[in-house]
Amino acid sequence: MRLIVWRHGRTTFNVVGRVQGQLDVELDEVGLAQAADSAVRVAQRQPTHIVSSDLQRASRTAAALAELTGLPVRLDPRLRERHFGPWQGLSGAELRERYPDDYGRWPTEEIANPEIETIDDMAKRVAAGLRDAIEQAGEDAVVVVVTHGGTARVGCGSLLHWPQSVWPTLGALHNCHRSELVHRVTRGWQLDGHNLA
Repeated sequence: MRLIVWRHGRTTFNVVGRVQGQLDVELDEVGLAQAADSAVRVAQRQPTHIVSSDLQRASRTAAALAELTGLPVRLDPRLRERHFGPWQGLSGAELRERYPDDYGRWPTEEIANPEIETIDDMAKRVAAGLRDAIEQAGEDAVVVVVTHGGTARVGCGSLLHWPQSVWPTLGALHNCHRSELVHRVTRGWQLDGHNLA
């Protein structure tokens, strides 16, 4: 089985460095073009299933692949980005000013704010979504999961059974880039490629 974890195209929030979290931000014109262009390359991997976060920046990216392949897109809210509560919509400068201690700990440590989803809770949510996508697809499938940068890191780290302290070393996915994991009977999940254009 092959799992392709594909990040959505660019949004205006990506350009200006605002925290999106679970805000439903649309793709900008560049993001739509990125999705169409990248979908051609992802389609060459011969996907058999497409599962996407229900946030429109991911689902619109998934739609570009569905157009090429004729595959349906199954939406799963468990594949959303981390919920950042009061941080959502703020820029890095605003976060540094309003939440200096928590901002200094992010993203390598837990944020001490009960309104922000913990990494543990996020990991459980995302891992459950990935497991369901994999199980529903069956053996020898090529599953494309369209999601978000933080979700991709947490999901890949969970499947690979890496300790949480190692997850930040997996570099952030660029917009419309992907990670690919392969499941082998003798070795389990292995990272086959990361930040692939």
